[in-house]
Amino acid sequence: MPAIADPSTPNTHKRKLRSHAPPRAESPSPSPPKWKSPRPSAIASPHSAANGNEIVADENQGVLRKPDLVKSLWNLKDGEQLRVVKEALHLATAPSAVVCREEEQDMVLGFCKSCIEHEKAGSLYICGCPGTGKSLSMEKVKEALHNWAKEEGFPLPDVLSVNCTSLANTSDIFTKILGLSQSRGRRVLATPLQQLQNMYSQKSSTRNMMLIVADELDYLITRDRAVLHDLFMLTTFPFARCILIGVANAIDLADRFLPRLTSLNCKPTVVTFRAYSKDQILRILEERLNELPYTVFQRQALELCARKVAAASGDMRKALCICRSAIEMLEAEVRESVCNLNTPLEEKSSSEQNMATVSDPMKKQEFDIVRIDHMARALSKTYRSPVVDTIQSLPHHQQIILCSSMKHFRGSKKDTILGELYKSYSELCKSSLIPPTGILEFSNMCRVLNDQGLIKLGPSREDKLKRVTPKVDEADITFALQGIRFFRNCLQ
Repeated sequence: MPAIADPSTPNTHKRKLRSHAPPRAESPSPSPPKWKSPRPSAIASPHSAANGNEIVADENQGVLRKPDLVKSLWNLKDGEQLRVVKEALHLATAPSAVVCREEEQDMVLGFCKSCIEHEKAGSLYICGCPGTGKSLSMEKVKEALHNWAKEEGFPLPDVLSVNCTSLANTSDIFTKILGLSQSRGRRVLATPLQQLQNMYSQKSSTRNMMLIVADELDYLITRDRAVLHDLFMLTTFPFARCILIGVANAIDLADRFLPRLTSLNCKPTVVTFRAYSKDQILRILEERLNELPYTVFQRQALELCARKVAAASGDMRKALCICRSAIEMLEAEVRESVCNLNTPLEEKSSSEQNMATVSDPMKKQEFDIVRIDHMARALSKTYRSPVVDTIQSLPHHQQIILCSSMKHFRGSKKDTILGELYKSYSELCKSSLIPPTGILEFSNMCRVLNDQGLIKLGPSREDKLKRVTPKVDEADITFALQGIRFFRNCLQ
C-alpha cells in the first residue's frame, strides 16, 4: 500500500510557497528570481536586442565598456562620431583627470604648498622619459594649487610657464621672470638677471609668491652652464619668493650640470616620472574611451597595445598614436567592404551576400569596433623596421649574442672587447641550459652581425681584443625578440 503524505508535514508548506512559481522551475533559493521586462534605454542602440544580447556580445567579444552600462554601437560612417573618437585619442586633448600619476602630483603639490605657507623659495626638478605625463601633470598641479590657495585664504601665486624651446636666447628666461615680478618703470642699465638678484636681496611685503615652471629645461644648458646655474641660484637669495620647477627628460641633469648647487647644499628636490607599465597604459586608454557613449575598441586590442608600448618605451603618446592608427585600419577595411557591396550581385558569392546583410548584433558589433588584428597591423606599422626583420631572421645563437650585448651595454657602457662580450654570452647560454659555442665560432658570428650593421667590430690582431660597439637601439632588439619565449626572461 503506497504511503500517504501527512498534510501537516513541512513539505506541504513548501509546496504552497511554490504554488505560484512557473511550472518546472527548480530553484535552490527560497524565493524565485525576479525577471524584469525589457525596457528601452536612452543610450541603447536601435539595433540592440531587447533580451540583453548586446551585453552578452560585449562579454564574449571582450569589448571595453563601463560596468552596468550598455553602450550603443559605433557608427564608423558618421563623420561626427569619428571626429569625436579621434579627438579623444589626440595628444592635444587633455583628459579630465591624470590617472596613474597621483603620487607624483601629490609630491609636487605638497612641495608648492609648503613654500607658500612658509613664504619661502624653493626649487624642484621633474625628470622622466618622454611621454610619461610630466607636462600634463604640471597643468593639473597649477590648477590644484590655485584652488587650494583660494580656499585657504592665501594670496594667489603669480604663475609663469615657459617652454624653453621657444626662447630665442637662453638668458631670455630672466626677462620673462622680471616682467612678471615688477611693473614697467624707468629703464635701468642692469641686466634682467642682476635686477632679479637685487630684488631678491631686499625685503618686500608687497610681492606675491611666484610659481615658475620651466619645461624642456635642458635647452638652457650652455657651454659654461651659467644660465641654468643662475636660474636655480635665484631661489637661494634671502628674500626670494619664487618656486622654481624645472621639467626635462634627463634623470641626472642636476648632478651633471649643477654640481656647484650640490656643494652649496642647494640641490633641487628631484621627482622622477617612471615609464608607464602595461596596466597603467591600459587604464589611461580606458579612462579616455569610457567618456565616449559608444564602444570603439575590443579590450584585447587595447591590452595588446599597452603590452607592446610598455615593453618598447612606456611612452603614452606613442600608445595614443597607435590607437588612432588602428582606427584608420578599421576605416580602410570599411571602405573596402563598401566597395565590395557596390559590385554587381552576380559577381558575389552567396557567403559574401550573407555577410553584407548580416543583422546579428554580435557580428555587427565585431565588425564596427577596432579588433586585435587592426591593432596588430598598427603596431607593426609603428615599430616594424628593416632592423627588426633582420633580427627576427637571424639564427638562434646570433639572437642570443644580440640579447647578451643589450644586457651588457645597459648603463654607462658604450663599448667593450669581444672577450668580455663572450663571457656575457656564455653566462646567458648556461643559465638557459644551452651549450655555448667556442670563441672562434663566436667571433665568426660577430663578424656576420658586423656585416649586417647590428654591431661594430674594431680592428685588432687578436679577436678577443676587438672593440664591440652596439649599432641598434635596445627597443628594436626588445620588440624583435619579445615574441620568442626563450628571450622573455632575458629581456627583463
